[in-house]
Amino acid sequence: MTLARASSFDSFIQLLGVLLIFIFVLGITYVATRWIAGYQKAHSFNQNLRIIETLRLTPNKYVQIIEAGDEYLVVAVGKDEVRLLTKLTREQLKELPSGELPDDIMTESFKEIFDKIKKHIPKK
Repeated sequence: MTLARASSFDSFIQLLGVLLIFIFVLGITYVATRWIAGYQKAHSFNQNLRIIETLRLTPNKYVQIIEAGDEYLVVAVGKDEVRLLTKLTREQLKELPSGELPDDIMTESFKEIFDKIKKHIPKK
């Protein structure tokens, strides 16, 4: 019987060792990911370029308004290309007051939409 207890105790110690190694690897991965994210954030800081608005046309085609210094550029962004469509002035942009949504954006909650759909599903 002592041999069986020693075997199960050894298995338990091995399990704890593997668990500790796993936790250590997770910790190192977390620290490395945070460090890399901070490094990339510090090196990709732009003061002159900013995306103002993006409109998705298809899954891989977009129209974007980009602020470049004092100019506003409208560009078409595809899978393998970027094309300048036009330049805008600040006066040509429509600005929304903070906290306001355009009229065409739905403000219903998911629960309200789900309840409407649920009414139309036949009950068994």
